[in-house]
Amino acid sequence: MQLKWTSVWGFVRRNLLTTLTILGVIVGIALGLGLRAVPAEGDSWSQRDVTYINYVGDLFLRTLKALILPLIVSSLIAAVGSLDLSLSKKIGGRAVLYYLATTVLAVILGIVLVVTIKPGSDRDGGEADASDAPQRNVTTVDTLLDLVRNMFPPNLVQACTQQYQTVLKPPASKPDETDIYRWTITGAYADGMNILGLVVASIVFGVALGATKRENALVLQFFQQLSHIVMKVTGWVIWLSPVGVTFLIAAKILEIEDLGDVFGKLGLYFAVVAGGILFHGFVVLSLLFFLFTRNNPLKFIANMGQALATAFGTSSSSATLPVTMQCLEEKNNIDPRVSRFVLPIGATINMDGTALYEAVAAIFIAQLRGLSLSFGNVLAISITATAASIGAAGIPQAGLVTLVMVLDTVGLPAEDVSLIIAVDWLLDRFRTLVNVLGDSFGAAIVYHYSKAELQNTKSLEGGLSGATHLSQDSSDPELAYHTDTILANDDKSSRL
Repeated sequence: MQLKWTSVWGFVRRNLLTTLTILGVIVGIALGLGLRAVPAEGDSWSQRDVTYINYVGDLFLRTLKALILPLIVSSLIAAVGSLDLSLSKKIGGRAVLYYLATTVLAVILGIVLVVTIKPGSDRDGGEADASDAPQRNVTTVDTLLDLVRNMFPPNLVQACTQQYQTVLKPPASKPDETDIYRWTITGAYADGMNILGLVVASIVFGVALGATKRENALVLQFFQQLSHIVMKVTGWVIWLSPVGVTFLIAAKILEIEDLGDVFGKLGLYFAVVAGGILFHGFVVLSLLFFLFTRNNPLKFIANMGQALATAFGTSSSSATLPVTMQCLEEKNNIDPRVSRFVLPIGATINMDGTALYEAVAAIFIAQLRGLSLSFGNVLAISITATAASIGAAGIPQAGLVTLVMVLDTVGLPAEDVSLIIAVDWLLDRFRTLVNVLGDSFGAAIVYHYSKAELQNTKSLEGGLSGATHLSQDSSDPELAYHTDTILANDDKSSRL
């Protein structure tokens, strides 16, 4: 019996943070439901009361978001710069191929489920409040063009805080024009980090650094040390996640006016989307992971528990990125050169849960409206949902905005988003969880197929895990040059 308790205590100690975070999710749900039964004033909680409850969670989320910029820039530059150009091409190609393949699988699964179950057929969609629905006039083509434009920001400093959006306005000569394709095309910069542009810029800088390793060994070492420092700070912030997640979820539950009414009207739709997302993440992706790596997916998922709990609580794959990196490297033993190269790309373009959700939502709304969809319509929805998921930012409920362009594909008005907005806050957490899980599986699969090549490459001792000394292999003239350069600089410093 003593041995058994010792084993249990050892497991708890090794997974203390994960256990506390999952407990925070449970406590947050219980706290939210409990507080709903005891309103502060009158019959419901006021917006100010909810803000007070959300305050601690908001501080935690702001702290995580503050780490996104230094983490992405330092990690990508250090990861790409430390690899040979040929190897970085292979790793990047494998990652993109995996992400596109799983996104397509997610869309196909969602379409099969919604067409088979038909959650929107012969049902009243209810009267939802359209005031919270996205009201941005934009075409599908403009959205896709903006996606490419943001890959090439004209100002990298501006890309840290803003991203470009096409703005369509009725022509001055004909203000009552209803055809949006005849409107005047203008542009504006909206608040929000242009993560896609920063990822592309960091990769290009890393490739250039990798091509000039001989002359810029110290620059590479600088970014490696910066990445190590950011991960250290991340480790401190992560310990706040149990408390932060608790208040984030409790406040969100308090914001919903009538939980019973919401789930009563949209219960089957919610079950189809949530069930499809979880099936894709924990069955389809797990099977792919097992087939490609022959490793136990259950153990892998258990080791990612902290990241998954944080993803569910924050509803942001970008904010969860630091936690995901730490779980992959420390618990699943993924080479940091792969994880810090692949994960930022995945957090930007790999949105399996979002792609499935948008395909299901568009067809569900068409079913509610009694619109018969042809095979061409369904194919257009699948392609647009895939593209929209790539363009969705890794922030809470970003998929709700890109859903507008999917609705445009089948001729549904943007206002129809209001029909599902009532349950989107919870579905958003499920799809973020699967997005993060998909990123993690992708990094592990890419690492598995790159393992032999990584072992054959000569790099800084200890990789990107914070080591500060160069390899002393004198048989490699390039590394010998790196070593001589740093020793010479150290000698100069000591003389000064």
